[in-house]
Amino acid sequence: MVAHTVAGYRFAGMLLVFFFTASRATRVGEVRKRALDPEFKEGGQRNWKQVLSNSGIASILVVLIALVTGGSDRCLDMKESSLVTALIGGVIGHYACCNGDTWSSELGILSKAEPRIITTFKKVRKGTNGGVTIDGLLAAAAAGFSIGLTFVLLGFLTTQCSSNVFRRQLLVIPLATAAGLCGSLIDSMLGATLQYSGYCSVRKK
Repeated sequence: MVAHTVAGYRFAGMLLVFFFTASRATRVGEVRKRALDPEFKEGGQRNWKQVLSNSGIASILVVLIALVTGGSDRCLDMKESSLVTALIGGVIGHYACCNGDTWSSELGILSKAEPRIITTFKKVRKGTNGGVTIDGLLAAAAAGFSIGLTFVLLGFLTTQCSSNVFRRQLLVIPLATAAGLCGSLIDSMLGATLQYSGYCSVRKK
């Protein structure tokens, strides 16, 4: 958190939005999730491995940003610095993908529609690795949107950009939305191809 704040309030804001909204999404429909997912953790509990995997890469990037910029919050401007722009884009993309994956998993499982496996689009049981629903994918896009909107709004308050440069910052919102959706799709593809999904006839899960 400290590193994110040193690099700029926008980065701390994205981190907070990710963790607060992801934790909230985990708490939605706890009773139904517990019945569907034996690995469900009540109250959105996260262990240190999950925290590290969700913020580790972004933390490295924000440290690099702070070193390059000297802690000054800069606008996204390729003409000024392509390196800083790439690093900032990496942080935005990271949190958009992570948030998209979380919202999709936590809210998609509550969808009334039957999930379909992403590789063949055949219907599968809820909780099956690689299963997707329209509701889940929309949640992923909304999660990415929230990250992009946070970045743009805080940037409006904390950076000094020309009107032309600021207008270009608005492109972050649709790009982050797409990144949230991609994060969910990539996770679903990995789940469908690399993770085992079984069914217990005794527990009916």
